[in-house]
Formats: sequence, structure tokens, C-alpha cells
Amino acid sequence: MAKIVTLGEIMLRLSPQGNDRFIQSESFRIIPGGGEANVAISVANYGSYQSFLSMRSDRLQLMRCVVMV
Repeated sequence: MAKIVTLGEIMLRLSPQGNDRFIQSESFRIIPGGGEANVAISVANYGSYQSFLSMRSDRLQLMRCVVMV
């Protein structure tokens, strides 16, 4: 059986509880997703061994990017 490694980031969707609007909600459901993560899940569902690799960015580096934009 093939061993597959996917590389990428995981996107997080924040969904308000119930029928609340985003600005009305005090808490959110976190739903992970993203193309690479979805491929890894699909490969696992077909029975192949898979790994998902990602990297968390340095918070300071991330803040620099936000300031630049």
C-alpha cells in the first residue's frame, strides 16, 4: 500500500452557534478544512496510509506581515 504525505495549511472556519449572526455570537464552532487536509482525509478513507505536514508560523513574523498589508 502506498504511503502518501500531503503538505500545506489547515484553514479554520469560524461558525456562529445556532442562527446567530457573526457579530452577535459570543462563541464559535471551529471547523477545520482546506484543500491539502481534504486530500489527506480522502486518501485515508480509501485505506491508504497518509501523513499531513504543516508548519505554524512565528507569531512575530505573522504580525510583521499584517503590519505590511
